[in-house]
Amino acid sequence: MAGALERRADQHIQGEKAGPGGACTEEGAESVLQHARHQEVTDLVGFLLPKYRTKETTTEAEMLTILKDYQDHFPVVFSRASAHSQLVLGLDVKEVDPSNHSYVLVPALGLAYDGMLSDGPSMPKPGLLVLLLGLILLEDDFVALEEEVWGAPSKVGVCAGREHYIYGEPRELLTKVWVQEGYLEYRQVPHCDPARYEFLWGPRAHAETSKWQVLEYLLRASGWDPRSFPSLCAEAVSDDAEGA
Repeated sequence: MAGALERRADQHIQGEKAGPGGACTEEGAESVLQHARHQEVTDLVGFLLPKYRTKETTTEAEMLTILKDYQDHFPVVFSRASAHSQLVLGLDVKEVDPSNHSYVLVPALGLAYDGMLSDGPSMPKPGLLVLLLGLILLEDDFVALEEEVWGAPSKVGVCAGREHYIYGEPRELLTKVWVQEGYLEYRQVPHCDPARYEFLWGPRAHAETSKWQVLEYLLRASGWDPRSFPSLCAEAVSDDAEGA
């Protein structure tokens, strides 16, 4: 799952590669254009993040100034920047005023938590939280053993005991911070020697989002077919209907 998410995020940033055939000059021109779009996506995400930190809205007109010579490509660049923000950072780009095309970044899936520090530079953390909620959702009885939980994040460089530039020390984040925040439950598996631990959704996760929202996110991010998970989809829809 983590590998699929990573590949999909990269595809959203870079776009599709040029196919075989055609003149070398055309391939070279396409390569230059793809590189420029990649850079513009990076620049646009870099422009949006400070706006998120200060809870400011931004407009399409402001974003166009970032693209400079590539304003004609705004729809593509904006789409990929939005996908990158969601898949990597766990932030949704929401339009708040259609009349002047203004937007704001918010944590994905209705989560209220972003993990940002109020007294210093930091990065939003919902991306990893959404991934973990999804991993738990895919396990039997919605309970994930700790060793299974760590397997997926490690593929994208998030490892227990190793400082991460976005998440800090991940073990503390998962077993303490997010437990205290109410998004995860972390408990010892009974009758196991040596001791083993497992993760479940916490009460705040159930209150702020839903199984169906998280499942939709995972399917969209990974490109998986919903028909591959018929029972899970049915249960997620049923849970949403009961909670409505």
